[in-house]
Order: sequence, then structure tokens, then C-alpha cells
Amino acid sequence: MANVAHHGPADTTTSTSPAAQAKARIRLLAIDALRGLVMLFMLVDHVRETWYLQNQVADPMDALATAPELFFTRLTSQICAPVFIALTGLSAWLFHQSHTARETSLFLIKRGLFLMVLDVTLITLLWSTTFPPKIYWLQVIWTIGLCMIALAALIHLPGVVRLVLGLAIVCGHNLLDGIVLQPGDAFYVPWAMLHQRAAIDLGGGFVAKTSYPVLPWIGVILLGYAIGPWFAAASDAGRRIRRLALLGLVLLAGFFVLRFANVYGDKPWSDTGDALRTAMSFLALTKYPPSLLFLLSTLGLGALLLAWLERHDTGKAVAWLAAFGGAPMFFYILHLCVLRALYHGAMLIWGPNHGQFFGVDWVGWIWIWAVALVLPLYYPTRWFAGFKGRHRNIEWLKYL
Repeated sequence: MANVAHHGPADTTTSTSPAAQAKARIRLLAIDALRGLVMLFMLVDHVRETWYLQNQVADPMDALATAPELFFTRLTSQICAPVFIALTGLSAWLFHQSHTARETSLFLIKRGLFLMVLDVTLITLLWSTTFPPKIYWLQVIWTIGLCMIALAALIHLPGVVRLVLGLAIVCGHNLLDGIVLQPGDAFYVPWAMLHQRAAIDLGGGFVAKTSYPVLPWIGVILLGYAIGPWFAAASDAGRRIRRLALLGLVLLAGFFVLRFANVYGDKPWSDTGDALRTAMSFLALTKYPPSLLFLLSTLGLGALLLAWLERHDTGKAVAWLAAFGGAPMFFYILHLCVLRALYHGAMLIWGPNHGQFFGVDWVGWIWIWAVALVLPLYYPTRWFAGFKGRHRNIEWLKYL
């Protein structure tokens, strides 16, 4: 995945003392570790989308139609996009501390455009089974790019206005769910980009599909930017950890209250008469676009994880996870290339074993494959993160 700009101690403090730099490294290590953790969850989901194609379902979060083992495997990845985009907002705030508002806006615009172009070129090619691709899925990288461009303009608003706007979007966008436009309607294309998951005919047999309508994600990036002052160079770590923990608990409590009420924030859940299916129905939340309840649960969990990671920032596991989060775009491209190479290699050697696909028969193999890929992906990612850290003067490295 992507984040805004990988930050370092020099981005967040003007002090050059060893103590100040060590404090900054510890403070930022937890952010990279959280990003690294959710990237590993993302790896599991992408292994599923590579080796389990023969068991495609219309919606892997359909509580009534999906096998429980597939449902809960997919559930682990639900945290990824909300945490990525919230941390993108937080990283933008950190970047802003050592750059002017104009410099920050320009960087966000350039980085956002880079991500959007990358999504419809290299990333689309890596996911596509045809060349040239006929379907362009405008996925999370595209949406992060759009969010960054929106944030480039919104950072010039007063802080209170940004916070209120972010809350209003996240809490209120489900009120717009009833607005459904059809191809040919006025504003169909911009509405598909903003809030309605839809297909856009590009002509010549080419289609763009808005997998991640951007409006609610703009709210998320604004809220990530809003908690930036908690991570200021002079901030107290203990107070920040308590704030993050409290925020996470409040968001999760809000999720459970609203979900049990079954009145707003997502499609209703139902008592199916089977305890497991009922629990699945309760946890089946809408991601495209993300509902209020989806965001309350995932961002709440993300805040708790960030608090926990900073509290345990001296552990080896945290540093290990931070290596993945230190070069997010490099990891994203690398893992897609590895997955496609492995899949096509298997097809060449053994051929399709499930209709037109090569795949595994058991969900457990998805987890085994993901775990097996962790170390081969870890070492090149760690090397690149270190290389980027040692060569901060190389401008293009900031984009990876």
C-alpha cells in the first residue's frame, strides 16, 4: 500500500540532540509498525485473491452465503484501508511540521497524482489477466491519491473546520446511500467517484470501476490529520498512549451501541437462528464505500493497536513490523509481483486445476502461503527502507 511520505525524525523536530532524535524515532516507530502489521493482513487477503479464485463469491463478507473460514479470513483484512488512509493523514501532518503549507500541498498533489497514475498502469497490469486491461479497477491506491489531493486543499482551512468536516463526512455520508444514479444521468461519473460504487464506460470496450468511492475516505484522512498534534515533537508519550487507547475504546463502544440498535450506519444484521451465522451477520459491514460502522470498528481497533505498539516500542517484534511499514509502496509493488510470478509459474508447471484457475482447496493454505512469503518479502523491504533512510536527499525515493 501507500502512505503519504515516509517520515523520519528530521521531519518532526528541529532539535538535533541525540535524546530528541531518539524520542522521535520511538514515536514514529509505532506508526511504521502499525502500518507494517496491517500490510501483513493485506498480504493474507491478496494471497486469497491469487490462490482461491475458484471459490470466488459475490461478497466474501456475505454472512449467509460465505463459508465461515473464508468470511473470517477476509475479516482480518478489513482494518487495512482505514488504517492506511488515517496514517496517511497523520503522516501529512508530520510532514507539514518541517515544511510550509504550500510545500506540503505541492507534495501531496504530486504524490497523489503519482499514486493515481501508478494504480491505472502498473498495479492494474499486475492484477489483470488480459493485456491491455479492459477493466480498470480504481482501487485503494487510486483513492489514497485522490484523498491526498483533497487534503492538499483542506489543510489550508482552520483546524476546527477540518475536524468538523471530517466528522461530518464519516458520520453522515450514509445519509446519501439512497442517492443512486444510472449511466446517462447527470453527474453519474462524479457521483460514482464520490459515493456510489459503479462502472464507468470509457469507450472502446474499456471500463473503469470505482471500487473505493472517495468521499468517506476524505473524512478518514482528515481525522488522521486531526490527531497529528498528539504526535508533536514535544508531546508526552504517556498522554498520547492514553488518548489513543481512550479514542479506540470510544469508537468501539460507539460501534457496538449503534450496531445493536440496528438503526443507522450500515445494512441491518439479523438473528439467523445459528449463533455463528448471527455473529457473522453482526460483523458483516459495508466497505465499498465504508459505512460509519465499518469505520468505527476498524479505526477503533487501529487506535488501540497504535497505543499498544507505542507502549511496547522497544520490542523486537515492533521493530520487525516497522521494517515493513518503512517502505510501504515498495512492499506493495514487490508482493504483487511475487504473487503474480508464483501464480503464472504454477500455471506453466501444473496448469489449471480448478476450471480455468490454479488454486488451493483449503483456506488454511492461504495462511500457510502468506506466512511462507513473509521472510522473502521482509529482507528486500528492510533493505529498501534502510536505503531510503540513508539517502533522504534523493527526491524520487519519497514516492516509494
